[in-house]
Amino acid sequence: MTRAQPTNVTDIAEHRLDAVFSALSDPVRRTILEMIAERELLVSEIASAFDISLQAVSRHIQVLVRAGLVQQQRSGRISRCRIETGPLYDAAVWLNRYTQYWQDQFDLLATLLDTGTAPTREENSS
Repeated sequence: MTRAQPTNVTDIAEHRLDAVFSALSDPVRRTILEMIAERELLVSEIASAFDISLQAVSRHIQVLVRAGLVQQQRSGRISRCRIETGPLYDAAVWLNRYTQYWQDQFDLLATLLDTGTAPTREENSS
């Protein structure tokens, strides 16, 4: 099932975020990002780090390019890859919206560990 093309700014942002999280869902692609975060690399240099074909590595890179996470520059048969951090920043901003939830959970756990009892809902909301 294909998803309809985004039509407004919010849909476009959500579509891009979906592409970023989808791209990051694969360990090979995460490793590629880690590798090129340190320096720009040739596709052949990236491929040499994996026990998969050059074609398979190229497909992973194309997923990262479509998600906006990698910029690929070609010169003849030579292809260089560089990380694009903007989409990672956008994903981090989205994830940070849940920081308060987790902080509240850790505070509740700390209270439970300190007192041996969990606070009631009324105590927790004050």
